[in-house]
Amino acid sequence: MKKEPSSQGIPLALYALMAGAFGIGTTEFVIMGLLPEVSRDLHVSIPMAGLLISGYALGVAVGAPIMSILMAKFSRKNSLLWLMGIFTLGNLICAVAPDYTTLMIARVVTSFAHGTFFGIGAVVATSLVPKDKRALAIALMFTGLTVANVIGVPAGTWLGQMLGWRSTFWAVTMIGPVALAALYWLVPSDHHAEKVNVRAEISTLLQPQVIAGLLLTIIVDTGLFAVLTYVAPILTDVAHFSPAAISPVFLLFGVGMVIGNIIGAKLADIHLDKTLIGALMFIIAILVSFSFFAHQQIAVVALVGLLGIAGFAAVPSLQIKILEKASGAPTLASAMNIGAFNIGNAAGAWVGGLVITHGLGLTAIGWIAGCIVCVGLALAIIEMQLLSNNANSTLASVDN
Repeated sequence: MKKEPSSQGIPLALYALMAGAFGIGTTEFVIMGLLPEVSRDLHVSIPMAGLLISGYALGVAVGAPIMSILMAKFSRKNSLLWLMGIFTLGNLICAVAPDYTTLMIARVVTSFAHGTFFGIGAVVATSLVPKDKRALAIALMFTGLTVANVIGVPAGTWLGQMLGWRSTFWAVTMIGPVALAALYWLVPSDHHAEKVNVRAEISTLLQPQVIAGLLLTIIVDTGLFAVLTYVAPILTDVAHFSPAAISPVFLLFGVGMVIGNIIGAKLADIHLDKTLIGALMFIIAILVSFSFFAHQQIAVVALVGLLGIAGFAAVPSLQIKILEKASGAPTLASAMNIGAFNIGNAAGAWVGGLVITHGLGLTAIGWIAGCIVCVGLALAIIEMQLLSNNANSTLASVDN
């Protein structure tokens, strides 16, 4: 894929990827703020409406490998266009869905574009910049996702509350044509790029180091979402905030995501392994702190913002690590890593629910989530040590 003209050093194609990521991020998370409206309109319980979130997350995990294989026969640019078309169609069906079942099917259809869009987008983004800017390129694409949480989700929630939840999906649907046009005009054509060998990609994906990388992503996101899923009740029931304070606090989390994403990327381009280890230690410290400071309003608000910084500081490193480990299967592995993030999202919500169900209380979620990420930290350190030992053994054999 040829290098594309840039604006102030940033390839213009990255802005197109950001637009697509913004739309996808908005449609994934905006439903969280619209559950009461969906519940009333479609005559289902709040827990049933909540399954629309789980259905999307599981759809991402299942759809990532399926869509990556189906898209293998297309160029990466054409794949991105097809995926954004699926995104647009899925949201359009959501907007007109006459019943709960149709809405669930439409959400799953939409989710199928998610993992593969980010997977292919990560490969495209890194191909547009020098090697020492790869993490920054991925972070810029993911900026669309983080901005969705700062602007898209609050705006979509407000719109749905004022004009009905369907108006939100109509608005998100309109993002599709804009992103399609940006992708068509700004992403360089890659008709001569080497075709994806599906069998080789699957074989690469089954290698132990790749599986370990995907497992690390799942573990880290499980810890993060064990707390994040229950931040709202922590704020109201433990810190005694009014419900009106939840939206501004989540806005702070979104700002933290943007900051962490950029800082994590810049550091990862300097030293990948140290950045990943540092980010994981930061995450553990923040999660455990929720158990000790959740009762203090100023402290818990700060922790929510820091959780956004810490969580997304690790994202560029995790994505680059997968691309390095699966150099023979970048598209499928990158998409699968996005699926792994979503498996972690669902698993985290489940773990947090178990903690509450077993009577340990909301404050116990923090230290349990921290212990989960400690397992991920240990896995990352062990893996890095093994790779270092292998590299030293290789050098020693060459010297001899």
